[in-house]
Amino acid sequence: MWPAAVAYFAALNVATFVAFGLDKHYAVTERRRIPERTLLTVAALGGSAGALLARPVFRHKTRKEPFGGWLRLIVWGQCVAAGAVAVYRFM
Repeated sequence: MWPAAVAYFAALNVATFVAFGLDKHYAVTERRRIPERTLLTVAALGGSAGALLARPVFRHKTRKEPFGGWLRLIVWGQCVAAGAVAVYRFM
């Protein structure tokens, strides 16, 4: 089970990183953008590390609110969930 979960999260974080990069490229070239809801959804599905890494790398969505607040809430929720799973699993 663990190798499948690692592969899932690795692929999702790479996809999230690429999605942020594409959205930045689309913004610069004035093309149709990826909706913020989509970016937040892939972060919520497990791609939050890719999102957090992509923001400073592409200098994209760094000052955008409430997007930043929602992303922080997603990361916080995932940390709490991971902690709860760890406590349940290893206690």
